[in-house]
Amino acid sequence: MSGSGSGLDKDQLLDMYYYMVLIRHFEETCKQLYNQGKIGGAYLHLYSGQEGTGVGALYALQPTDHVITAYRDHGIALLRGLDPNRVMAEMFGKRTGVSGGKGGSMHLADPAKRFWGGYGIVGGHLPIATGIGLKVKYNGEPDVVLSFIGDGATNNGYFHEALNLSEVLHLPLVWLIENNLYGMGTRVELASGQHELVRKAAAYGMKEGPRVDGMDVLAVHAAIAEAADYARHHGPILVESITYRYDGHGMSDKMYDKRAEELAAQQARDPIIRMHTWLLEQYPDCQATLDSLHGKVEQVVTDAVKFAEESPIPTAEDLVSNVYV
Repeated sequence: MSGSGSGLDKDQLLDMYYYMVLIRHFEETCKQLYNQGKIGGAYLHLYSGQEGTGVGALYALQPTDHVITAYRDHGIALLRGLDPNRVMAEMFGKRTGVSGGKGGSMHLADPAKRFWGGYGIVGGHLPIATGIGLKVKYNGEPDVVLSFIGDGATNNGYFHEALNLSEVLHLPLVWLIENNLYGMGTRVELASGQHELVRKAAAYGMKEGPRVDGMDVLAVHAAIAEAADYARHHGPILVESITYRYDGHGMSDKMYDKRAEELAAQQARDPIIRMHTWLLEQYPDCQATLDSLHGKVEQVVTDAVKFAEESPIPTAEDLVSNVYV
């Protein structure tokens, strides 16, 4: 790992490790539940493999900062402090879910946590991120907005409009491209004329941040901490994290059946394994603590599944609640 953990104490580093393991176990459990028919829907977009990017980025923020992402949102929701029980209940479509069972996998949000979703339309959340940034600047607030962007979304109109306006208005935005090398099943090089996606910042006169190893949680943390400081004082910045997802675009996508060697090579760079190794190098006495964190994760996810299974389904009245004319 290239990051030094600068500014982070042992407890914070262990907390980051815990959340990476929690996200991985939560996602692997969701995969099993989907295959069992307990989680429905046409798509289930898993975050496995990308934990280093999400954890590193969110740990660089302040609690009052704003976060918004696309449909691969379970891990970001957990990181932002949403209750795992209610997140799992939403996956089940239950009344106790964070969106009342109406949103499902792609629509997790909690305004109280300044986590604005969870959006199913590719790039559709990017203009909303710009709007949140405008609100922050208009009110003279000290916060930044972190917006995750899938690599495929950098080729559509939402991306152009949102980034351009954020630069024109000098809004406090950190735009973070999660480049997992594929937009659905298409390689980045086949879909984008500019292969180094962070260089698209030049089209808007925007500050170009680094291309960072997204499988290195400490490197991501350092990059986003610096980017957030820049955005607070100067305006938007574009950062690119090179990461990888261990599953296809959605559960029905079996693309990696034909790319086993590539998947194995990426898993050799697994962000959790790298963090585990690094922690033992820095704190040789922490193996028992790491083992206990794994046990805690298993219990949290087990409890979440039990809560979801025992929760009531939405009623007919719920169907029309929170619908305004």
